Amino acid sequence: MSQKNPNIIPHSHKIDIDARIKKNGHSPLLLWFTGLSGSGKSTLASAVEEELFARGFNTYILDGDNIRSGLNKDLDFSDHSRKENIRRIAEVAKLFVDASIITLTAFISPFEEERQMARQLVGTDQFVEIFVECPIEECEKRDVKGLYEKARKGLISSFTGINSPFEIPAKPDIHVRTDQMSLEECTQKVLDYILPKIEIQNA
Repeated sequence: MSQKNPNIIPHSHKIDIDARIKKNGHSPLLLWFTGLSGSGKSTLASAVEEELFARGFNTYILDGDNIRSGLNKDLDFSDHSRKENIRRIAEVAKLFVDASIITLTAFISPFEEERQMARQLVGTDQFVEIFVECPIEECEKRDVKGLYEKARKGLISSFTGINSPFEIPAKPDIHVRTDQMSLEECTQKVLDYILPKIEIQNA
């Protein structure tokens, strides 16, 4: 970890997160969807966002492939780059949360250390870890991109679940099994947990 540059002094602006919460009418959260490739993270995040958006909440999804097509296109899939990928996402998500936006991230994020880093960066009260579990056999059946097949043939190195580990979340805030639950059931389970956290009761 590099030391802070003494020449960089963050500026404090007059409009803070409390003012944005009051204006938006809801509290922000970071919904961190984690799980194997093909487990259904992006599909579930999208379904949750649709429900929240329909209810008038301000939302935004940060998705793995989309971010790697732009912000993180300079990173490969080595362990070092994957950790840097998550670090950058966490920093971006922190800005979105500060803007009082309910932010949904769909990344494999295989390492517990990086997920905890994101939680600490944003703050435990505003971080919700959602473990999207699905057996790797089922993930492979769903693999429309053919990534698992390429990984098993040695064409992709450091692929999570094949030749790189996935560290199962020890105590996720929400745990869904997409091989046993419907998309509607998974979506409702997430909503039941987060709505009390984001809705502001009128005085």
